[in-house]
Amino acid sequence: MANDLKKIFNGIENFSIKTDNYFEIYEKNLNRFIGKKITFVEIGVHNGGSLQMWKKYFGKKAKIIGIDINPECKKFQDDQIEIYIGDQSNKFFWQKFFSKVGKVDVVLDDGAHTNIAQIQTTLSCVKNIKSDGLLIIEDTHSSYHKKYNTSKQYTFINFTKTLIDKLYKDANSLDQKDDEYNLNQFIYSINFYQSCVIFNINRDKAIENITITNNKKNKNIKDLTFQYFLKDGNNFLNKIKLIKNFLRIYKKYKTNNYLKKIFN
Repeated sequence: MANDLKKIFNGIENFSIKTDNYFEIYEKNLNRFIGKKITFVEIGVHNGGSLQMWKKYFGKKAKIIGIDINPECKKFQDDQIEIYIGDQSNKFFWQKFFSKVGKVDVVLDDGAHTNIAQIQTTLSCVKNIKSDGLLIIEDTHSSYHKKYNTSKQYTFINFTKTLIDKLYKDANSLDQKDDEYNLNQFIYSINFYQSCVIFNINRDKAIENITITNNKKNKNIKDLTFQYFLKDGNNFLNKIKLIKNFLRIYKKYKTNNYLKKIFN
């Protein structure tokens, strides 16, 4: 299946750059949208080749939107492709964008790759993606490249780690607070691939975990987990340097007030 999309990629008229392993990821996650009436958004237009690829891949029913900071990219607009000019790291751009476009099905971020751009895109887009939709953040290896980051602590990958912490922490008492940093009620799952993170959006499935039983005969077997294993296990984990370093890093979040608020 991956070769089908790659064949389209190689056959488009305009120049485009993609990482080879992404094609299999695309096929795995996006083939269910083929032939459907969807709104697909890609951040990072460049020479317009990628938008042409998605246009051919999804079919005539799909509405394709490209976002770029360079006004020259407007030239790639056609009967099926719309181009918006703006800065993905600016939340006010996103507010204006979604007020005009409405909710979308898929957002693919192949834009600036900076920590603030990827984080702000996630914060702004997750709430504006329809249930069963996707947010795909590409080239997340940029979290480990100095030129893309204002801080090693506030990288996009570290941001995803805090989202995981919040999702698990609140799994049994889902936080429904209406603030711009709370994504718990939108994200059903997060998939990590090499250099790519995909958020699966589903408001109906992002619900509080409720414990149930089958109401069958209870043999009253005692659970010894907390009496034995966790006590010894915690003592062991506390001695591992990796865990200590992880805790030390979290205590060092003292700079960059905007990102600090997001991470807390």
